[in-house]
Amino acid sequence: MARVFVYGTLKKGQPNYKHMTNTAKGLAKFQGRGRTVEKYPLVIAGKYNIPYMLNIPGTGHHVAGEIYSVDEQMLQFLDEFEGCPDMYQRTLMRIQVVEWEGKGSTSEARAAADGVLECFVYSTATYPPEWVGLPYYDSYDSSGKHGLSYVLRESR
Repeated sequence: MARVFVYGTLKKGQPNYKHMTNTAKGLAKFQGRGRTVEKYPLVIAGKYNIPYMLNIPGTGHHVAGEIYSVDEQMLQFLDEFEGCPDMYQRTLMRIQVVEWEGKGSTSEARAAADGVLECFVYSTATYPPEWVGLPYYDSYDSSGKHGLSYVLRESR
């Protein structure tokens, strides 16, 4: 099992969360909530209002999201879904645990108790330069006050 941190449309209550609960695509078990240890710019960009975490450590905010434990099948699905490695790149990042529900190995429980876990995150280093000038968010909600509702793939 691998740990994945999601900060956008795959979170609970967001437009693509259904993929995280579709066992035909693999297993994803919610473990808790966290935020990036380093600051990153989280922007909403493009004509479909897609959330992107730009891989510029030290700029932006500590981005909030959810931690999942996923099997290999789900990880492969997420790579494909996220357009990895072209649109997003899957990298390891340090995530500060804010709230932990996960049950698992004692080493995992100890790591969570320490407060920091290494998780895979889909961020991007391949973005148009003007995205750096977009507003930065610390948390994503498709129906947030930014007014930039995400456009589902099936509606594009």
